Amino acid sequence: MKNKLLTAFACAALCTAGSLSAQTPIYLDDSQPIEARVQDALGRLTLEEKVALCHAYGKFASAGVPRLGIPELWWSDGPHGVRAEINWNDWGYSNQTNDSTTAFPALTCLAATWNPEMSAKYGKAIGEEAVYRGKDVLLGPGVNIYRTPLNGRNFEYMGEDPYLASVMCVPYIQEVQKNGVAVSVKHYALNNQELWRDHIDVYASDRALYEIYLPAFKAAVQKGGAWTVMGAYNKFRGQHCCHNELLLNKILKGDWGFDGVVVTDWGGAHDTYEAAVNGLDVEMGSYTNGLTSESEFGYNDYYLADPYLKMLKEGKVPLSTVDEKVTRILRLVFRTAMNRQKPYGSLCTDEHYAVAREIGDEGIVLLKNDPVTKKGNPLLPIDASKYERILVVGDNAVRLLNEGGGSSELKVKDMVSPLDGLRELYGDKVQYAHGYLAGRPMYGQVEEVPQAVVDSLRDEAVAMAREADLVILVGGLNKNHHQDCEGGDRIDFGLPFGQDELIEALQAVNPNLVLVLLTGNAVDMPWLDKVPAIVQGWYLGSMGGKSLADVLGGAVCPSGKLPFSFPKKLTDCPAHAFDSMAYPGDSIKEEYKEDILVGYRWYDTKEIPALFPFGYGLSYTSFEYGKPVISAKKMEADGTLTLSVAVKNTGSVAGKEIVQLYVGDEKCSLLRPQKELKHFDKILLQPGEEKTVTFTITPDDLKFYDDRVGRWVAEPGKFKLYVGASSTDIRGTATFELL
Repeated sequence: MKNKLLTAFACAALCTAGSLSAQTPIYLDDSQPIEARVQDALGRLTLEEKVALCHAYGKFASAGVPRLGIPELWWSDGPHGVRAEINWNDWGYSNQTNDSTTAFPALTCLAATWNPEMSAKYGKAIGEEAVYRGKDVLLGPGVNIYRTPLNGRNFEYMGEDPYLASVMCVPYIQEVQKNGVAVSVKHYALNNQELWRDHIDVYASDRALYEIYLPAFKAAVQKGGAWTVMGAYNKFRGQHCCHNELLLNKILKGDWGFDGVVVTDWGGAHDTYEAAVNGLDVEMGSYTNGLTSESEFGYNDYYLADPYLKMLKEGKVPLSTVDEKVTRILRLVFRTAMNRQKPYGSLCTDEHYAVAREIGDEGIVLLKNDPVTKKGNPLLPIDASKYERILVVGDNAVRLLNEGGGSSELKVKDMVSPLDGLRELYGDKVQYAHGYLAGRPMYGQVEEVPQAVVDSLRDEAVAMAREADLVILVGGLNKNHHQDCEGGDRIDFGLPFGQDELIEALQAVNPNLVLVLLTGNAVDMPWLDKVPAIVQGWYLGSMGGKSLADVLGGAVCPSGKLPFSFPKKLTDCPAHAFDSMAYPGDSIKEEYKEDILVGYRWYDTKEIPALFPFGYGLSYTSFEYGKPVISAKKMEADGTLTLSVAVKNTGSVAGKEIVQLYVGDEKCSLLRPQKELKHFDKILLQPGEEKTVTFTITPDDLKFYDDRVGRWVAEPGKFKLYVGASSTDIRGTATFELL
């Protein structure tokens, strides 16, 4: 499978001496423009062959045209690594020995780097692994917006802000596709919960749609050049997203000019006529839940299979619909499976492990780092000379967090656990106690741990903590059902498995406590005031233990910042501030009552303080901001202006700072958030070094979507620019007037 190009060009009947000749059909000649090849191939296909291209013929394969030497397409999960091989016709793993992969950090961690260079490195590395494994389409990245901390799939996405997600997804997409592997940007659109995901009907305003939930998809298509987009399971305004007239025909293919393939999420199609006319191109996984369930129906029974062929022959849908679909599919084939210029790729290399480690290093967020005593120093970074006995506690210190979670589950060749990383750094000083235990990852159900086991593990850890000099608790969530897992949302905002009680008990016997949270979501923190040091570690992949050791030990100065807000309590979150129709809905319908005020937009505008705000993250050094300077006090409607600010490292170690620029409209005819992120820059500063960061503000930075006229508008008047280290840590402001 590694070199499917042999399949693509197995056309001895068409070519002589095994090579392309002057008589070679245009569609086989990759020196010809792709559009000419597409039209040539399209004209050679029978109606039956065209329809066969539009649906799966295996769990992760869609058909080619063997008669013409056009190969099938091979699809693969997921956004954080290439999933192990699945059986042809069921969800079981095929148990091959050559399908291990590198687990890269989850996309929440990538977003937390606030560094497009990390996104490019991520895309290049994962694209190399995908092409080596013979994949044509990689199902990711996910760019849905973080609306509620209960969403089981938030760990796959890039946070609550559409601008941050837009900037961070584009390099990933570009670099993956340089390998001749298509991305499939998902889940389009408004797929913001797992509960009832296959049918919940979302109602959101046009403003919320265009300002919050679509920008990252638009950037993926228009700036990233994505070759495929995956439709979401849910409905939007009464139509399933996988065949939604507004989302697919009008916006994606019409307004944005998308020239690629729309594919269902596995099982996302529900109607032949709508699938035929409302923009769907390839149907996968129908009559299943996309995870575990099987179907009694064959692939010819899919909506875009025999039922579609019958409707075409009977004239119930135009033949132009299948030609439009197949044009896009052939374009994808020539970009991927029949692309002879793509590299061979590589798998589980030292270079890929180095990329995974670097992304983890830059994405880890330091949430808290207080001295234990008034005269003491912060616990982090850990000074090993001060401690003889370091106790590591927690199931997540040893748990394989690549397992479970749904379609993002990975079979890894190597996995460095947090305990492994800390033992490599501190050697025999490190002891381990489990502290708490979670059951096995199982889809759709939870394995309960007996209370006697819970009590015994906690008592053992507390006893060992009394004798330790430093305690590092590695906890958080995991990839089990009702945690960070596809197919179900979290039930509780708090930490599971008795961790709250464990944290309190450990702190009571040893105040030198460092808490590492491995999660893709915010969690409740009733013990916040008692724990001196807290690190948000995300799901860090194959080299996660090394990344954690890098940051905890001080080899790396933490520079990650939160891509979403941590609320003080769940009801502070905008999706939970209304009745149940706002979340989770009534199982049929859901209304996004917070409208455009998602995440920090809500907290700022409603003056509700977050526990940890968007864009927040501490460092082992300190940064001083100068006064912002703008190039003009007035801006023409078609003009630009610049804002510059000097930033100095006033600490004793080198560090990276993320300078954030927010824009606020001082007076508007419609409700607008107090401020919105419009630019950011991550800079490296040596101790004592100063750099000037300059941002260019354009009219697009000032616009909102005016649903009264159906277009983006920037109203004349006063605007305020906020320069900050987070959405609430504002270091300077400047004002100007738009003429």
